[in-house]
Amino acid sequence: MPGCAIVLPAAGASARMGGADKLLQLVDDVPLLRLVALRALQTGADLAVTLRPDDTARKQALAGLELEIVPVPNAAEGMAASLRAGAVWAEGIGATALMIALPDMPEITAKDMSALMAAQAQMPEHPLRACTPAQVPGHPVILPQACFAQIKALCGDAGARNMFKSHPPRLHQLEDERALVDLDTPEAWARWRASRP
Repeated sequence: MPGCAIVLPAAGASARMGGADKLLQLVDDVPLLRLVALRALQTGADLAVTLRPDDTARKQALAGLELEIVPVPNAAEGMAASLRAGAVWAEGIGATALMIALPDMPEITAKDMSALMAAQAQMPEHPLRACTPAQVPGHPVILPQACFAQIKALCGDAGARNMFKSHPPRLHQLEDERALVDLDTPEAWARWRASRP
């Protein structure tokens, strides 16, 4: 029986990228979306990626990987549409928890994801959220099965943020600032590339 499953919400439109697709930017010669999916698969967890039904480019970037593509016809609504679809998928496979791993975060490693899942398994009824060494909350987050009904009731573009008011997550520290590093503008990509060794 599956334990914690992982969903990559990738049905967004990269609206702040000036026409480019942030998830198809190359990191070590691999499209970022594929790289993050490969890392997620290294954990051994079941993996789904939410996509707009007509997004052939992102689908092609994932070709050959052992994952589920979950179409999100109403993706224009925002993040909630992806999360609802992810929760339905996780419920369908009998997952006991769902990690939401944003696919525009290139510094989150397979080791980070595995550590988060191990920490959540110690207190499986409670949400868990990655944070920086200074305890600034970020991503990924893990929501237990008890939260799936609430995920399926989300709407708009706020993601799971509102759920944390009624279900405060435990924090799990990741190294450096990686829990906060997401790249959704050309300027963010340029700064990140310039900072790399």
